[in-house]
Amino acid sequence: MTIVTCVAPVNMAVIKYWGKRNEDLILPLNDSISATFNVEYMRAKTTVMASPTFKENKIWLNGKEESFENPRLLHCMKELKQRAQKGNDVINWNIHVCSENNFPTAAGLASSAAGYACFVYAVAQLYAVEGDITGIARKGSGSACRSISGGWVQWHMGHLNDGSDSIATQFASVSHWTEMRILTLVVNDNRKKYSSTVGMRRSTATSSFLKHRADSVVTERVLNIIKAIKEKDFKTFAEITMRDSNQFHAICLDTFPPFMYLNSVSMTIIELIHAYNDFYGTPKVAYTFDAGPNACLFLLEADVPEVVALIQHIFPSDVAPVEYFKGIPVHHQNLSQELKAKIDIPKQNKGLIKYIFQTDVGEGAQVVKDENEHLLNESGIPKKLK
Repeated sequence: MTIVTCVAPVNMAVIKYWGKRNEDLILPLNDSISATFNVEYMRAKTTVMASPTFKENKIWLNGKEESFENPRLLHCMKELKQRAQKGNDVINWNIHVCSENNFPTAAGLASSAAGYACFVYAVAQLYAVEGDITGIARKGSGSACRSISGGWVQWHMGHLNDGSDSIATQFASVSHWTEMRILTLVVNDNRKKYSSTVGMRRSTATSSFLKHRADSVVTERVLNIIKAIKEKDFKTFAEITMRDSNQFHAICLDTFPPFMYLNSVSMTIIELIHAYNDFYGTPKVAYTFDAGPNACLFLLEADVPEVVALIQHIFPSDVAPVEYFKGIPVHHQNLSQELKAKIDIPKQNKGLIKYIFQTDVGEGAQVVKDENEHLLNESGIPKKLK
């Protein structure tokens, strides 16, 4: 048997991907831009084992066996086998796959992106696939192509009908903007009501605002935010990021029938960030929301202690700090009375924010060399089952 374990990070889009020009190939209506999270803090881990003794392909997600007959999964497998190194007998063996996330699944935190990126990367190692694999990851879950690389990534919509030019490339490295931090406020870690796939399909069919965005807005916005990131212009970066998030959720309301991923807690977070930025007279924090209610805040390292203190002031927690803070440790500070007085938002009920992840920009998918990290035992069965 042959075994490989890999990890792949979450990525968060600051210019959103929403809407496909080709459903089968998962070709987007516009380019998107994302930051890759540090794989140490928010990631998928996948172990793939191939053996001539396995009678069928099997997959377990977060300890629960799922069907391998997923069309997107099979599409990725077909592409990977076609690209496999010649004479590699492993491609003729069945495989067992075990994958787990260290963050909520299907709650609007890009779990499918990390999961498919990790799966494709791991099988690519198993089959000795060479060259760019972002286009293969895209066929599993569109934004998965952005989790293959680290740093700041552009997913090119492409123009060819076969989708071969719809790939993701890094345009700024992990070491480029080291002061950048990301706070993920987990509002609700339950499975969302409308999947991204269903919501996207409905928006593409019914929203005229989506067409306007793709045709008239995104191209210039992409150029401007890439320039802002390269120049470390946080003010411009923050404004574009927030405007693009708002526009995406406006499209959800312009869809017919409309739907919403944001909830009342999400809207209060938006109000709080604008109040904080107004206090300083310049953007110090940028919010963005994917297809879920959980907030992702971009800010510089020096501002993290005060922003976290403000969040805790407005959204008091109901759990111990050791359970509430995850990722990079947070250094606490007291809020000034002046700031408290200027933020005209009432204190919320305890526990509306379940926990906070702090991370920085990190590397992309990678192999885990420690054999103790394998999720499958020697028989190809998960070490942990539900």
